[in-house]
Amino acid sequence: MKGKVAVMSEPGKLSFAEYRLPEPGPGAILVKVVRTNVCGSELHIWLGHHPTKKSGVLGHEMVGEIAVLGEGVTTDYAGNPVKVGDRVAAAYFITCRKCAPCQQGQMNLCENAYTHWVKDPEEAPHFHGSFGTHYYLPPDQYFYKVPENVPDSAAASANCALSQVYFGIDKTGVRFGDTVVVQGAGGLGLNACAVAKEYGATVICIDGITSRLEKAKQFGADHVIHMGEYDTMEKRAKAVKELTGSKGADVCMELTGVPAALNEGVNLLRYGGKYISIGNISPGQMASFDPGLMTRKSLTIYSYMRYEPWYLNKALHFISNTISKYPFDEMLDAEFDLEEVDIALDKSSTREITRASIIANR
Repeated sequence: MKGKVAVMSEPGKLSFAEYRLPEPGPGAILVKVVRTNVCGSELHIWLGHHPTKKSGVLGHEMVGEIAVLGEGVTTDYAGNPVKVGDRVAAAYFITCRKCAPCQQGQMNLCENAYTHWVKDPEEAPHFHGSFGTHYYLPPDQYFYKVPENVPDSAAASANCALSQVYFGIDKTGVRFGDTVVVQGAGGLGLNACAVAKEYGATVICIDGITSRLEKAKQFGADHVIHMGEYDTMEKRAKAVKELTGSKGADVCMELTGVPAALNEGVNLLRYGGKYISIGNISPGQMASFDPGLMTRKSLTIYSYMRYEPWYLNKALHFISNTISKYPFDEMLDAEFDLEEVDIALDKSSTREITRASIIANR
């Protein structure tokens, strides 16, 4: 049997290639892709902003069915028994456990994380990304069984957006009673609203698109600030102060990918506040910044790249436990066939749609 993958030859140019389905080696599995999403990371690559990834098989945010189990694979990475046909979600990176960051317990910073990601499809086993009919998961790529009550549309978002903000919020130490400002109501922002709300925070979400802010309310935002109405940083900072008894936010999360958001976030925080930067991942994009204000306020800035892979399991169970509270299955607002990947990428990059999903095997 053969399968198909979407291949970016250079930023903005896409084609498709077919290959015979590989037989997974020991410790590996072959997954049939059910649904895969366009994530902000894909957009950075598609637009040519990624520092190293300029070509290869795209896609990483997905849910799929186990097609073939390699020798020795009997459970997922949480010890749950698995069989052919089970739905799984996988972290999009590996943890080698041998490099310097891994040896320091910082597995989210593994130096070999992208060994198998966005590679040339001519290199076996060919199916290096989730923008295809199948996805090959080598050993050391954590995967987890999807809880039965979690629909495909929700599970597909767990392995990047939700796991990432869950990791950031947990590691930063968001506490009950905190006020958390979420900059951006895209995939990261919506998930962050829900997680922060479940941690007991009061959530304020800032965005410039009305439909996104309406969705943020459904995901737990107590207050929203529209950048069209509050059209300067000063106005938005004043609005946050009014909502926090003049003190400012305890925590602010940059989830936009817009460099200027960092300086604005500093202005939204209280003295002694915490800033979480996750959205800006493309080096070389500069913005003005007020370091004196940061110091005067004694702020702590946290930046997070990837997540500890077991947070994917936490994310799947977060969805399972809160599925009746938040419309995870409605987060995706546009569906495309596999052959329409380029259209999905273009419409996502212009913000014509919030979250694009690709049905790989109709």
